Amino acid sequence: MSDIDYPTATAGDLVSALAERRIGALELTDIAIARIEAVDGPINAVVVRDFDRARDAARAADAALARGERRPLLGLPMTVKESHNVAGLRTSWGVEMFGHWIAPEDSVGVARLKAAGAVILGKTNVPPMLADWQADNPIYGRANNPLDLARTPGGSSGGGAAALAAGMVALEFGSDIGGSIRVPAAFCGVFGHKPSQGIIPTRGHAPPGADGAAIPLAVVGPLARTAADLERALDVLAGPDADEAAGWRLDLPAARHGRLGDYRVLLLTAHPLAAVDDEIVAALDALGGRLSAAGATVVRESAALPDLAAMHQTYMTLLGALTNSPEKAAAPDAVKAGAYIMALHAQAVFRRQWAALFETVDVVIAPCFGSGAFAHMRPEEGTLPINGRPEPRLSQMAWAGLASLPNLPATALPIGRFAGGLPIGAQVIGPYLEDRTTIGFAGLVARGLGG
Repeated sequence: MSDIDYPTATAGDLVSALAERRIGALELTDIAIARIEAVDGPINAVVVRDFDRARDAARAADAALARGERRPLLGLPMTVKESHNVAGLRTSWGVEMFGHWIAPEDSVGVARLKAAGAVILGKTNVPPMLADWQADNPIYGRANNPLDLARTPGGSSGGGAAALAAGMVALEFGSDIGGSIRVPAAFCGVFGHKPSQGIIPTRGHAPPGADGAAIPLAVVGPLARTAADLERALDVLAGPDADEAAGWRLDLPAARHGRLGDYRVLLLTAHPLAAVDDEIVAALDALGGRLSAAGATVVRESAALPDLAAMHQTYMTLLGALTNSPEKAAAPDAVKAGAYIMALHAQAVFRRQWAALFETVDVVIAPCFGSGAFAHMRPEEGTLPINGRPEPRLSQMAWAGLASLPNLPATALPIGRFAGGLPIGAQVIGPYLEDRTTIGFAGLVARGLGG
């Protein structure tokens, strides 16, 4: 593989090299394993390793390639977030009470990745119950940002983003309910996609003993080094689960446009409830200027934009109901249920308002988070510095909720760097089920404007 540098290669590069027989799957898997063993020590990203079975899968991929088979990920080494079930491997969600639970079967997403030919090297680090923008837990310890070990790679898909940024893999399978794909992508300078709600089955991505029901707001999706690789993974992962496939099919529309100059863009740099670092605002402003120069229509405000503060209140009500057990509730269960139902009604209203907005614009660009990768902190610490001032850390959920509450697709991409060199990321939010629009736009930005 003399023409491909593994630590910077894309998934597409590697799949092409395999299909063209410029390298074998076992050789590529051994290169990936050697890379993990060489660099992961201080990063602590790939915490569940399955190298023997990965080599077996690579041998099977080599045999399939020799027979002339071609699949979207055939022979590609990759990792998945620890919270995804992989048959025969531990799934703990970073919690000691689940520390010895072994998954009896693959999650739907993992099964689809394997069927597409992916070679699963292992699983990546997470915070307990996926409930932090860091990746530190009592079972596996703390994941560090490969660009600055004193900082977090983000969470909860932090280990996966760190593995991508450190050149260990070219593709990762994560999840997102509160920015858990988008924030790590922004902190590590990679791409990530939070899909439209419901298009990728979540069965097999749940704490042990709590599997079966789809969780509102929660999605699973890919992280990668390019937007094209996000779409490659989306094509593999998206589609109805087995018990729904008899009655419906998924047919995602093509991207709205193929040129940057044809896009109508709403640029958001402020939120009434969440602070944003001045350098992130400057990077977004610069991006807006470059988009305008490329011919795109860029606006900074819209009367059709929903009330962001009211949206955040609804989002946090739903999120609180999903993440708090009844015994922790301050109010009676009936009141909680009533508030939850009312929040669902409000969510439906906000979804219609976003749909109306996307009749006037094609995409919305916003921060993934109000700061860059922050220094490691204790989970109970309530503030983080933004523009030299302590700001409530939980308020940053507002940026995740922009897409999560109305079930919209959002693609995270790098758009610049802080003065100190760390990456600055943004999210491209699009209409429901128009995932190819947000991914396609992110790819156009990266290729055309040096994202």
